[in-house]
Amino acid sequence: MKRNHLISTIAGAGLGLAVVGGVAATTLLPADTPGGPSTAAAAVAPQAVAQRDVLSADALVAAAEAGLAEAQDQGQQVTIAIVDRSGATRLVLKTDNAGPQTQESAEQKAYTSAAMGQPTGALAENATGDGPTIADLPGTLFLAGGVPVLSGETPIAGIGVGGAPSGDIDEEIAQAALEALENFEE
Repeated sequence: MKRNHLISTIAGAGLGLAVVGGVAATTLLPADTPGGPSTAAAAVAPQAVAQRDVLSADALVAAAEAGLAEAQDQGQQVTIAIVDRSGATRLVLKTDNAGPQTQESAEQKAYTSAAMGQPTGALAENATGDGPTIADLPGTLFLAGGVPVLSGETPIAGIGVGGAPSGDIDEEIAQAALEALENFEE
């Protein structure tokens, strides 16, 4: 018996959505395609556009390599994650034998430090108590190993490391990655 796959296309506002075997993919349709955009795109006013500082791809790699070198010097099997200010993961680097749980830990530490603008080791002190605490925020992890990346006084990214037997070691590795950014030259 042949398995039938549902294939459907929804066209509207220039967006095509195809579902094949439960997997969806979107495409933009050209203007002259039925269902494609009917008008040309308009430029927005410059005042409507906000610029933000982000780490360059070269800076991300330099930081991760410095963290990796520190992890190797200390004989640690870790994951290093760097997120941008919005919490989107920009880079993940794992040592050869890092455990599967280390990526989530590193990403959450990076997110937490970027969101709060402080190292996660310092934040851990505020994450205790009898009632609700900052540790109740979804996607955060208040264990040492995350450091914020600041531009001036504003957090623009976070570096998180997970996998060492101690959060203090994770934070040393994250700090080595941060120091590479402080001394970065293209």
